[in-house]
Amino acid sequence: MYLETILILSEKLPVVRSVDVANELDFKKSSVSIAMKNLREKNQITMTDAGYIYLTEEGRSIAEMIYERHKVIAKVLEALGVPKDIANNDACRIEHVISRESFEAIKKHIHQFSQK
Repeated sequence: MYLETILILSEKLPVVRSVDVANELDFKKSSVSIAMKNLREKNQITMTDAGYIYLTEEGRSIAEMIYERHKVIAKVLEALGVPKDIANNDACRIEHVISRESFEAIKKHIHQFSQK
């Protein structure tokens, strides 16, 4: 969730700070600060002295994988008639628990279906 949010914000904003992540997720800044410390310890982000957050190569790779899952799952749910806001909320939950195999099967099915 945090890595994906940093990725999305980095496409919208010139720099990303903890307060931007907190505002986007509607979380307390203290909670985000703890999460950023954990992500730094895992080498998934770096932070400058000014508080700017950057994804490491590993962090970007994870964020892109999660974001792809989110977009594909939300698209499938919307195609099934789920309202966009609900599809996005559900995709947020599903993207973190779906196995790689199940996700790849969904992507393959969508690709085959769109070819018809």
